[in-house]
Amino acid sequence: MSDRLSRRRYVAGTGAALTLGTLAGCSGGDGGDGSDESGEDGGSDGSDGMDGDDGSDGSDGSDGSDGGSGSDDVPNEIDDYLSDARLYEGQIMDYTGQDQVTVAVGGGSDGLAFEPPAIRIDSSTTVVWEWTGQGGAHNVVSAEDSESDFDSGDAVDEEGETFEQSFDNTGIQLYYCTPHETVGMLGAIEVVEA
Repeated sequence: MSDRLSRRRYVAGTGAALTLGTLAGCSGGDGGDGSDESGEDGGSDGSDGMDGDDGSDGSDGSDGSDGGSGSDDVPNEIDDYLSDARLYEGQIMDYTGQDQVTVAVGGGSDGLAFEPPAIRIDSSTTVVWEWTGQGGAHNVVSAEDSESDFDSGDAVDEEGETFEQSFDNTGIQLYYCTPHETVGMLGAIEVVEA
């Protein structure tokens, strides 16, 4: 496909590819689309994407979630908190401009991660945590240093379970899964002014 590049993403935990759109006039499609064909971890950070002669680096931020782009500009507080978190690779997914963002609970190949682990959203955005049914029973609990207090309650393992939280105040939101905190099931949200 020298004139058209179709971009795909994997839905967390399913391995199913979704077509995100087609870009016309792109050339040099020798670098792939940056997604992880195995579907085991819901995709990659997109850093190995297309590097054709149009000058793009192909980093589309595909991570198995709903359309954010990766950024290396991670606040120190989040980077420190997530230093041992599963699936965290030093990037924060940027979902600013969206009213609602979904984070998988039970992501990764063993179901012991939040996916994506770090996100950036606008104030007044609602985050929906959705259980994959993988990795045992999970919950979502704000950490002591979080800007807001939130708690989904007892750990559950049912696929499709959801927990919603709107974040109106800017700041850093840190959270974890109580049963799996010690194995690195941690997450963080940077809430910025809309």
